Amino acid sequence: MSTLDIENVNVAAFDTMPAPEEIHARLPLSLEAAKTVMHGREELRRILDRKDNRIFVVVGPCSIHDPVAGMDYARRLKALSDEVGDVLQIIMRVYFEKPRTTVGWKGYINDPFMDDSFQVNVGMEKARQFLIDVAELGLPAGTEALDPYGPQYYGDLISWTAIGARTTESQTHREMSSGLSTPVGFKNGTGGDLTVAVNAILSASRPHSFLGLNGQGRVAIVRTKGNPYGHIVLRGGDGRPNYDTVSVSMVEQALTKAKLPHNIVVDCSHANSFKKPELQPLVMADIVNQIRLGNKSLVGVMIESNIEAGNQSIPADLSQLKYGCSVTDGCVDWDTTEKMIRDAAVLLRDVLPERLS
Repeated sequence: MSTLDIENVNVAAFDTMPAPEEIHARLPLSLEAAKTVMHGREELRRILDRKDNRIFVVVGPCSIHDPVAGMDYARRLKALSDEVGDVLQIIMRVYFEKPRTTVGWKGYINDPFMDDSFQVNVGMEKARQFLIDVAELGLPAGTEALDPYGPQYYGDLISWTAIGARTTESQTHREMSSGLSTPVGFKNGTGGDLTVAVNAILSASRPHSFLGLNGQGRVAIVRTKGNPYGHIVLRGGDGRPNYDTVSVSMVEQALTKAKLPHNIVVDCSHANSFKKPELQPLVMADIVNQIRLGNKSLVGVMIESNIEAGNQSIPADLSQLKYGCSVTDGCVDWDTTEKMIRDAAVLLRDVLPERLS
């Protein structure tokens, strides 16, 4: 009996992936982009440390599939960010990886041509180039870390990281988060469970040692220092919202019990809006009202937004794709996004200074 009969029975092939250092060398980080990333991270840390009274807003497409439309969106968002920057720290949502309950398009890195060719090597370079272009606009980016090897390829271009509801309980993602260079938002479980997110914050704050990938593309023992900037993201659960004042108070109690800072972000999408994108403005308005009434634990919001409202299925003929419209979760359109953010800035401008008192 040969080892062929025992090992990799269900593996069709091993295709070599360029090492992170190779892709970094082909697509280096410019000085301007580096300044954007570092400034974005520092602003976030200051908000979480209560040295900056602003609210951060992670806003953008559910997923990136068309870099041309994505950059169109980014330029619009940068102009809006410049307008409201004294009140809101704007971070562009740049998601390349999509977790799937069963099957479906897994995102721009996994299948950049949306044709099931799964040219991950090409997707990784395209994703890195897109992040460089966004950073060179002066706009910090946030993303979901799904593949534990991904941050080695593009982590130097990210200012904020999310760990999704399906992976917050994963030990692999908690360990990875302990070594990330960004603040990390852990979403509550899909069923609404807060404990998994609180435990994830605690776990990621500690040092870990685990198998990972180094810059040369070799498997290595990664030894981390721990990440002190983990925080909770409320996204609703089991079909119900959890951003109301009672739910927020329960989160505050859970964080107090765990001896963690009261840093709470609300995802206006997913179960918090019953997966109806048109309800996201109502969630945003409620959060703004809670802050106006004196809540000091709410530090950020997430919005799924695109140029056009709603979403679309991926057609066999990709030329039929509607420009600037999501191919994953439904989004609010650009006009709605502008109104949500401008309204929030107007309503919060006079109350935020009191948050540091």
